[in-house]
Amino acid sequence: MKRTTEIFIGMRSLFRLYDKLSLIHISEPTRLQLIFIGMRSLFRLYDKLLKKVCMEHDLTMIEADIISFLQNNPGKDTAADIVELRLLSKGAVSKGVESLIQKSLLERIPDTEDRRKIHLRLKPQAGPVTEMVNEVRDEFLETVLDGFTKEELETQDRFLKKLFDNTKKAMEGREWS
Repeated sequence: MKRTTEIFIGMRSLFRLYDKLSLIHISEPTRLQLIFIGMRSLFRLYDKLLKKVCMEHDLTMIEADIISFLQNNPGKDTAADIVELRLLSKGAVSKGVESLIQKSLLERIPDTEDRRKIHLRLKPQAGPVTEMVNEVRDEFLETVLDGFTKEELETQDRFLKKLFDNTKKAMEGREWS
């Protein structure tokens, strides 16, 4: 679970940097472009698998994505976290959260120190959905990591960590217009 979470969180910064760099025309695909295209394919595959959860539990993709996010990212439990890390619009997240509350799958918990901050918590009724989300996540990982050796996975982890750290530093250290 940790590997998937770190990959999806790191992609946020990479996508933002790529958007800035995509203003530059390059005739030959660069390594970064190939990584970006591959990551987009990963997102599409995960979304395709998550559709099973939607059909089984009568959820929209946004609702399933919110449940998946809250299930897989302990400590990241606000609507702002979901918007920031899943690259979803505020409006879509707000509508999805409200719908999940109406379906009794989610509840709002006010922050004890900052009353402006609202935490989101999955209710016990979301159990069957989260179980299926876990199955989807396991199927996703099994599919995309098929055939990799332990050493290759460790190399990939080091590569992605460096890539995402460098991207984050670049995003923090630059002023983009």
